[in-house]
Amino acid sequence: MRTTSWLLALLVAAAPVRTVTEPQAGSAAAQWPGYRGQDRDGVYRGPMRVPWDGLDPMWKKKIGGGRASFAIAGGRAFTIEQRQDSEVVAAYDVMTGQELWTQAWTERFSQWMGGGEGPRATPTWADGVVYALGGRGELRAMNDASGAVLWRTNILADARADNLKWGMAASPLVVGDALIVLPGGPSGNSVVAYDRRNGKRLWTALDDQQAYVSPMQVMLGGIPQLLVVSADRVMGLGLDRHQLLWEFPWKTDHDGSAAQPIVIGDRRVFYSSGYGVGAVVVELTQAGERFDVREVWRNVRMKNRHSSSVFYNGFIYGLDEGILACLDASTGELKWKGGRYGHGQLLLAGDHLIVMTEEGELLLVAATPTKLQVVARLQAIDGETWNAPAMADGILLVRNTKEMAAFDLRPDAR
Repeated sequence: MRTTSWLLALLVAAAPVRTVTEPQAGSAAAQWPGYRGQDRDGVYRGPMRVPWDGLDPMWKKKIGGGRASFAIAGGRAFTIEQRQDSEVVAAYDVMTGQELWTQAWTERFSQWMGGGEGPRATPTWADGVVYALGGRGELRAMNDASGAVLWRTNILADARADNLKWGMAASPLVVGDALIVLPGGPSGNSVVAYDRRNGKRLWTALDDQQAYVSPMQVMLGGIPQLLVVSADRVMGLGLDRHQLLWEFPWKTDHDGSAAQPIVIGDRRVFYSSGYGVGAVVVELTQAGERFDVREVWRNVRMKNRHSSSVFYNGFIYGLDEGILACLDASTGELKWKGGRYGHGQLLLAGDHLIVMTEEGELLLVAATPTKLQVVARLQAIDGETWNAPAMADGILLVRNTKEMAAFDLRPDAR
């Protein structure tokens, strides 16, 4: 591992950088620190403009390849792209789309049997630092104002792990002073924590081959824990001793689980995969230092292949192999299903769903179990779109492997 002095990085950061349009002081939900938001649950917790009459992009521009989304903080949006033979972390001004800085290294991951070319994992932001993971395991910590490298390593080399078929896709997770990554290495190197300040390894755990799911910090049964989905199981790890607290077997074709789990209440977890596998809700009951796991329901009414579902007022909304569907979270009963949106993505904002279709269309859908109600629809970007949208301070950012765009959804914007 090569480490760059924090003092040097801070001095570089102090150098003049192109001006960033800062969000308004005191505005709600001013940050979107990584994949699917603050809690990785796909929920935007600020106000949003409804309806979308006359909505046009604030700006639109070309972007490099890859399936990553954005982290947003301090008026900057951070993503990772493929530009020719380099993986490039780029910072953009949220309000104008102006490129502020880039940090690149020579690497080119490609898998044409799904996913195409470019990195997959969305960068993570915390306390002025951007953490980005490339398709072949390159991990870098960078100053968010300048892009100066604070430290770097390769998580696959460190863990003596082989890369996954579709590359490293799990976004790094910040937990206190630790940065959690999922290289899937043998001999206890499946889950790895680095000191996020200097890149030193803090601890490792498990032997699982990993899938394409980002780790989450959650509270279940009153116990804070890491929620991890590997190629073979859904599980919780203790934050203190990094021990296995519970597990539930979960296997898909091609070891292809990619959706994020949903925590429902204090003791239940929803999970779904594509390839005909379906969905499950499990319930945890504490038994000594571990948890017993009970299957509450399981069916094939929700099959999240590339996208993740969201939870709102007792119901689960998601793309069932490309068709939008609503399930009762307590029973698994299908409430409605309709609209063919491909392998798109969705967020929850207030009582509405923001749906990004595989064809680059942007939809506003009422989050109600009564029926499918499409409130607005417009073409946002062109090309195949698997990337998750991101939203902070009322500004929605979308991208795919060719284009990116921003939409002003602040309540007072017209």
